[in-house]
Amino acid sequence: MNEKSIEQIASADFPTRWGHFRIYGFRARVGQDGNQRVEEAVALVMGEMKSRTPLVRVHSQCLTGDVFHSLRCDCRQQLELSLSMIAQEGAGILIYEQQEGRGIGLMAKLQAYELQDAGLDTVEANERLGFKADHRDFSLPAEILKALGATSVRLLSNNPDKVEALEKAGVRVVERVPCEVTPSEYAEEYLKTKKEKLGHLFTSSE
Repeated sequence: MNEKSIEQIASADFPTRWGHFRIYGFRARVGQDGNQRVEEAVALVMGEMKSRTPLVRVHSQCLTGDVFHSLRCDCRQQLELSLSMIAQEGAGILIYEQQEGRGIGLMAKLQAYELQDAGLDTVEANERLGFKADHRDFSLPAEILKALGATSVRLLSNNPDKVEALEKAGVRVVERVPCEVTPSEYAEEYLKTKKEKLGHLFTSSE
């Protein structure tokens, strides 16, 4: 993907319980010519980006966690923590990507839940369904950040793959800021698999 393939669709005032943001809608065509798809994402922007390196969260859509408050994952907690931390600083960006279930889609994610109920972990369940452990691509968030003028960021993430993906796409990550929450008992195995099989970094003993 390059900057020419991304288009800003809309921009609007966006008050939230964490404070006042501006919401941007972006659309891009990703993939090779014979296998192109349209991908969309939104960016919530607070404050001035030029005076200092912004705090940034790249958040993948999680209907079950973000909307229905599922305790099987830590997604909603991470989303709310990120918005709170950006608000505390008075500046930052949250990019919300439509990559449900680490990129496998909602129905496949629910099938993965079923396999997890039978004893598989999240990685094993994805692979049993024919997917990679993590099917996401972070090229769109990188181009959104560049379109917003954020070529250097402090990234709110426990995932070193996100750091690497942004760096490869030309966005400098000057600091990785932990995005850790206290998990429910239902999410303990989920987070253990993140750490042991996906290389996520945690300062706690989870």
